[in-house]
Amino acid sequence: QVRLVESGGGSVQTGESLRLSCAISIYTNSGYCMAWFRQAPGKDREGVAVFNQGTSATYYADSVKGRFTISQDNSKTTLYLQMNSLKPEDTAMYYCATRPYRCYSASSLPPGTFPYWGQGTQVTVSS
Repeated sequence: QVRLVESGGGSVQTGESLRLSCAISIYTNSGYCMAWFRQAPGKDREGVAVFNQGTSATYYADSVKGRFTISQDNSKTTLYLQMNSLKPEDTAMYYCATRPYRCYSASSLPPGTFPYWGQGTQVTVSS
């Protein structure tokens, strides 16, 4: 059974940090792309950051570049999103997702191309 379980969300003030985790209990190989998406109320789900297993190549949306870092542990059982210098506009539900082929961008990343999703974790940033 495919399972992706996010944790680490919460409520913080502007400028603070959070680290999201996604526990992965799914078979993946070097061809898989691991991704973080987010969805704010009334907005479309958008790609935030991606990590390609095998190459370890990462890509970020412009809105988070320099503030967020995506990584995976060596056992490939946990995906992380370190979020620094958080802003109110980062407020959203954050989801991890994976697909069995690589990503080459985090921007304009079609959510429909990802067959596996977690349930999401809420991040709220207040000013």
